[in-house]
Amino acid sequence: MLTSYFGISGLGLFCLTVLLLNATPGPDTAYIIGRSVAQGRSAGLMSALGITAGCLVHATLSAFGLTALLATSASAFLAIKLAGGAYLIYLGVRMLLKKPDHADTDSNRKTAGDVRPHRTIFLQALLTNILNPKVILFFLSFFPMFVQHDSPHKIGAFLLLGVIFASMTLCWNSGTALLAGTLSRHASNNPQIKQWLERTVGAAFIALGIKLALTKS
Repeated sequence: MLTSYFGISGLGLFCLTVLLLNATPGPDTAYIIGRSVAQGRSAGLMSALGITAGCLVHATLSAFGLTALLATSASAFLAIKLAGGAYLIYLGVRMLLKKPDHADTDSNRKTAGDVRPHRTIFLQALLTNILNPKVILFFLSFFPMFVQHDSPHKIGAFLLLGVIFASMTLCWNSGTALLAGTLSRHASNNPQIKQWLERTVGAAFIALGIKLALTKS
């Protein structure tokens, strides 16, 4: 098996931990729900792809030891922490200030003021994940637990675990996007409910941004 070749141990526990991690709400989940509520399932799925790309970036950096270097640099960690917190707060404020939709049809929803191109959604989701210092610390502390210390293929092991992690994350987040998008479609008949959902997610973004900025290194 590939896991034996790369010196990976405890793959079952790894997958279980990843599943529990994905079930824990955080900035990634908030962004996916926010886009799904605002623009529907396709936007939510694009958000999930952006988050997955961010996970692959973290896995690659971790495999080549760059994550460890970043975590040991107080100034670099502080910069990412503050940038990530500020970015989440910005997204939250933008959702809170969004003007309510006055129509309930799909065509009118697509022309709402907060509609963003899929490319923008992908990049914003990517940044939401990359600028989260907790994700950096997670990859730094979590992945080595499942790679044998004498493995001659540590880089390959980290990359393989990263692919498994990203694949499971994509499946979970896609389900979240589909569920949130479906609920949003039903709520679109009542603009007040849709506005309440968007403002709730916006407030969650601001709270997560403040919490992220106060994260201790």
